Amino acid sequence: MTGRDRRLLAERDGLRKWLEGRTDILCRELRWNRENLPTAYEVEYRIKSLCGIREDGHPLFAERFLLRIDLPEAYPDIDAPPSFRFLTCDEERNPIPHPWHPNIRYSGDFAGRVCLNAMDTHAGLAWAVERVESYLRYERYHALNEAPYPEDQRVAAWVIREGEPNDWIVF
Repeated sequence: MTGRDRRLLAERDGLRKWLEGRTDILCRELRWNRENLPTAYEVEYRIKSLCGIREDGHPLFAERFLLRIDLPEAYPDIDAPPSFRFLTCDEERNPIPHPWHPNIRYSGDFAGRVCLNAMDTHAGLAWAVERVESYLRYERYHALNEAPYPEDQRVAAWVIREGEPNDWIVF
């Protein structure tokens, strides 16, 4: 077994163990390599969180979000980090709720992209899935326009201007 395959096996087993017995976060494998080890996942978060704002600035909520994790061919090399992206539309290209969070791109070409603050190659996928859970619960966010900078400046500004003062990010 190659080093990469050992890592893919450890990632799969770590995710399964961490998610064992949970009903609020589900994970399914989407793609496998020749050794039948997963190289892509879909994580379903059944967590109430912000999914946008109305025209008057008040928050909108959803209770289900889908995250896609793709592991590139060279993973876990430092130059081949995993991709974490929330799905923003279904198979028919219809919009679906995705998170409104300073560390997740809300709109544009990179909508759904998750910033995990330079996840290193030693942090496992279970760590990343747990960190994203803390984003959805607004237990962790970075909205200040300073390093490590928010992924989405518009959302960050709303969090500081509206979300925090009105306790809309406290669930």
